[in-house]
Amino acid sequence: MTMTRTSVLDAVVQDLQDETTAIVSVLAGLRASSWEAPTPAAGWSIRDQVTHLAFFDDATVLAMTDPDAFCAQRDELLALGDGFPDDVAARFRAMAPADCLEWFTTSRRTLLSTYLSLDPAHRLPWYGPDMGMASSATGRLMETWAHGQDVVDTVGLVRPPTSRLRSVADLGVRTFAFAFALNGRPVPTAAVRVELDGPEGERWEWGPADAADRITGAALDFCLLVTQRRNLQDTGLTVTGPVASEWATVAQAYAGGVGAGRPAGRFADTGRAS
Repeated sequence: MTMTRTSVLDAVVQDLQDETTAIVSVLAGLRASSWEAPTPAAGWSIRDQVTHLAFFDDATVLAMTDPDAFCAQRDELLALGDGFPDDVAARFRAMAPADCLEWFTTSRRTLLSTYLSLDPAHRLPWYGPDMGMASSATGRLMETWAHGQDVVDTVGLVRPPTSRLRSVADLGVRTFAFAFALNGRPVPTAAVRVELDGPEGERWEWGPADAADRITGAALDFCLLVTQRRNLQDTGLTVTGPVASEWATVAQAYAGGVGAGRPAGRFADTGRAS
C-alpha cells in the first residue's frame, strides 16, 4: 500500500514539475511592463498571480515541516476574511518582476523536494481539512495550471492541453460536495456522470455509467470550468440534468471563499477546446 501511495505522489510531483517548467518559460519571456498587466482575475496583475503561487508554496512547505507555525499563520490570514488572498497579493506589489520570478522558482524547488523527502503517508494542515501529500501536490498542480491560465489569457497565448489535466479534472470531480456546501446549498444525493475526452484521445470517466445527470466534453473545457477560468457558456461542454446543471454554476476545485468566476462571453472565441 505504501508503494502505491509513493507511486501516486511521485507521478503528481512530476506533473507539478512539468507544469512549473511550462509557466516559468512563459514568465521568463515577459517584459517587465507585462507584469503590471491586469489579468482576468479582477484587481490582479500578472505579478499578483505569481506571488500568490510563491506565497502558498511557502505556506505548504511550512505546513509539512512546522505545522504549528503554519496554523498560526493560517489563523492570522483567515481572520482577515474570505478576501485574504487579496491582502496577501497587496503585500508584494512593490516587488520587481525578476525578484517575483526568483521567489517563485526558489519556493517551487523547495516545495517539490519537500514532497519527495517526507513519508507519502504524512498529513498536513491546510485552510480546510488536513490533507494527504498526494492531495496537497494535486492542489498545487491545479493552482499552478489555473493561475497560469490567467497569465496566458492576459498575454494572448494559447497553451496546448496535456495529460496533466487528468489530475485537475479529478480534483474538480472530487470537490463536488465541497462546491455545493461552500455556496450554502444542499449537497445532492444524485450522482453525476462525467465523461471527458483527454488531449491525446484518452477517455476519462467518473460516476455511474447509468446516471441521468451528466457532463461530457473536452477535458480542457471541464478544467477551465471547475477552476472558474471560463463560464460554462464559453465552453463546449454538454450538461444534462438538474443536478449537473446546478453543479456547473457552482463548481470550484480550489479552497477559499466562493469564487467570482468569469462572465459569459468574455472568452467566447477562446474558451472551447477544439
